[in-house]
Amino acid sequence: MTNSPRTPGIAPARLPQEAYARNFADVEPPFDAHEAMVAADRCYFCHDAPCITACPTAIDIPLFIRQIQTGQPEGAAKTIFDQNILGGMCARVCPTEVLCEEACVREMAEGKPVEIGRLQRYATDTLMARGIHPYERAESTGKRIAVVGAGPAGLACAHRLAMRGHDVVLMDAREKAGGLNEYGIAAYKTVDDFAEAEVNWLLQIGGIELRTGQRLGRELSLEALEAEFDAVFLGLGLAGVNALRSEGEEHHHVRDAVDFIAGLRQAGDLSTIAVGRDVVVIGGGMTAVDAAVQSKLLGAENVTIVYRRGQDRMSASTHEQDHAASKGVRIVTGAAPVRIVGGDHLEAVEFAYTEEGPEGLKPTGETFRIKADQVFKAIGQRLEGAPEDIHIEGGKIAVTGPGRTTRPGVWAGGDCATGGDDLTVTAVAEGRDAAEDIHATLTGAATLAAE
Repeated sequence: MTNSPRTPGIAPARLPQEAYARNFADVEPPFDAHEAMVAADRCYFCHDAPCITACPTAIDIPLFIRQIQTGQPEGAAKTIFDQNILGGMCARVCPTEVLCEEACVREMAEGKPVEIGRLQRYATDTLMARGIHPYERAESTGKRIAVVGAGPAGLACAHRLAMRGHDVVLMDAREKAGGLNEYGIAAYKTVDDFAEAEVNWLLQIGGIELRTGQRLGRELSLEALEAEFDAVFLGLGLAGVNALRSEGEEHHHVRDAVDFIAGLRQAGDLSTIAVGRDVVVIGGGMTAVDAAVQSKLLGAENVTIVYRRGQDRMSASTHEQDHAASKGVRIVTGAAPVRIVGGDHLEAVEFAYTEEGPEGLKPTGETFRIKADQVFKAIGQRLEGAPEDIHIEGGKIAVTGPGRTTRPGVWAGGDCATGGDDLTVTAVAEGRDAAEDIHATLTGAATLAAE
C-alpha cells in the first residue's frame, strides 16, 4: 500500500512494490566473459606493480588479470583466494578507487584505471559458482583454537587455521556469521544473500565448527576459552555506537545507523521498512552514506548527510560521496548537531556551524535547522565486551606484530584491534596474518625462527 502525501512521520511502503527490486538491484552488475576479457587487455602487467603494494592483502593483481586474459578465470580466483579468502566480498565492497585502482598506472596516465575490482569479482564468482572449495586441510595438528567473532577477520583467521590442520570453533554473538558483511553493508552492494553464500562456501574447508548466539562477557569468558583451547583469536568488531551528546538525542525517532542497515539487510520484504519523509544522517563515513542512500531508495523525499568537518575530511570516499549525490542525497559539511527539536513527532535538527582552529574544532555560534522526522547517528563505533584484563589503547585492543595482544595465547584483529583502518580487506589481512602466527606459535616454528 502506498501512503498518502499527507501521511506524516515515518511509514513503510512509500513506493510501489516493483520499485524496491529496481532500487536495490546490484549497484554494479558483474562482467560477462567478453567484458572481462576486454577489461583485462588494458592491464600493462607491470613488473613492479604498484597495485599489489596498494592492496592490504597483497594479491598478485597482474597475475590474476593475466590468468583472466588467457581464459583461466578459476586460476585467477585461486590467485586471489590465496591471499584473500573473502575476495568475492572485497570485490564488491572494497574502496578500490583509493587502493589498487588509484595506484594503477593507467589511472595515473589516462585517468581511467584497469577495473581491478570488477575483474576480481568476475574471477571469484566464476569459481564459487562451481560450488567447489579449492583448498584442502593439512594433516591434523591436534590443536584447537577459539575464534570469537565471525566477521571478516574471524572468518579469514578460522579458514587459514583450518587449512593448516587445526580444529577451530568459530563463535559469534549474532544469529548469522558474517559480521559487517552480513549486517553492515548496503543491500545494493551485496545482493542475492552473497554474504551468507560466501560463509557457507568458506566453511567447506572443514574443521570449523560454527556456534552463534555466543557473546564474550555473557555466554563466553576469556578465562574459560583459554582453559579449553590452545589459542584464542578475538575478532569482536565494534558493537557500540558513539553518542551525539546533543540535547534530545534520546528521541525515539533518533536511531543508530548501523541498526537501521542491519534491519534492512535482514528484511525479507523491503516495503516493510519504515522510513521518514525528511531524513537526516549525522556522520561522514561509509555507514552514513549507506544509511542515507538506502533511505532515499526506500522512498524518503529529502535526505541530508551532515558532517562536522570539511568534505575532504569525510572518511567516505569521493566515489561514495558522488554515488550519494547521484541518488539525490544532500551533503552539508562544517556543522555539528546541537539539539533534536520536537515532541512526540521529531520536527528538525538544530546544527551549529563549526570551524577548525589551533585548538581544534569549535562552533562559530551561528546555528541553523534542517527539517527532519527521522535521524540516523553514524558518528563511529566503539569496542564493547573486551576483557578488562587485556590492554586497551585508544579504545581498541592493543596488538603488536601479527595481532599479538598483551595476554599470551590471545590474538586480535579487525576493527576491534589497533592499527587497522576499518576496512573489510584490512580485517581479512589481519585475521590471515594472525592465523599464520598462531600456527607458527603452536607448532614451534615461531620459536625456531626466533632462535
